[in-house]
Amino acid sequence: MNKPQSFFHLHLISDATGETLLAAGRAASAQYKDARAIEHIYPLIRTEKQLMKVFDDIDQEPGIILYTVVDQKLAQLIDERSTAMGLPCVSVLEPVLAVFQSYLGTPAGRRVGAQHVLDAEYFRRIDALNFTMEHDDGQLPADMNDADIILIGISRTSKTPTSIYLANRGIKTANIPIVLGVPMPESLATARKPLIVGLIASAERISHVRQNRVLGTSSDYHSQGYVDRANIAEELAYARQICARHGWPMIDVSRRSIEETAAAIVALRGKAR
Repeated sequence: MNKPQSFFHLHLISDATGETLLAAGRAASAQYKDARAIEHIYPLIRTEKQLMKVFDDIDQEPGIILYTVVDQKLAQLIDERSTAMGLPCVSVLEPVLAVFQSYLGTPAGRRVGAQHVLDAEYFRRIDALNFTMEHDDGQLPADMNDADIILIGISRTSKTPTSIYLANRGIKTANIPIVLGVPMPESLATARKPLIVGLIASAERISHVRQNRVLGTSSDYHSQGYVDRANIAEELAYARQICARHGWPMIDVSRRSIEETAAAIVALRGKAR
């Protein structure tokens, strides 16, 4: 018998955007299937006055406290208040910074929001994101050779979200739909720079995702062929034939998250270099 799901409050205090904390908190809470975190995110906390308001909220809904605050005075205050309230509290960055300091032999610079500096890497990610949005769903096929990665696949194989995730890592990604009986753009076959990857999934998985999409469309939408597993199996066979003909690698996304799919693609890219 499944245990009833319990809930707990997770307070995330950051002097920047809170993205690092959110990822760490969710990664940890995902290990507890019978407990669900109610997330409270407090970004851009950089003064003692702001911090006191945060603890007023925490006092109303006590729970686990995670923080990423590089100002040591504020960090000490968080530790002291948490101890006084009897609440567990963890600095997510401090153990990592300690390892860096030990290995590099120099203390961290303690720069707030240092990972969000508007440097060349930041603008590279913006450029990649713009490229990816302009080349979504087969748009602008003539300049596909400018991409770093091209994803191909039939409808509902997570091409667009995977492309955007890769773009956020600074990788220019285009995606092209595979439609049964429709030839792929000639520019794809002649592209030499990008890694071309086919995304596939089980017919059952794609049918399920497509059915969910159909539920949000108008009542006159002709969905029978779109969600039929036999038709989907034929589409997938056609996609596999295209990839096999050109020697393009394929990734089955049936049981992969977007992050896992992207990681597998990046690994393929590393091998191809």
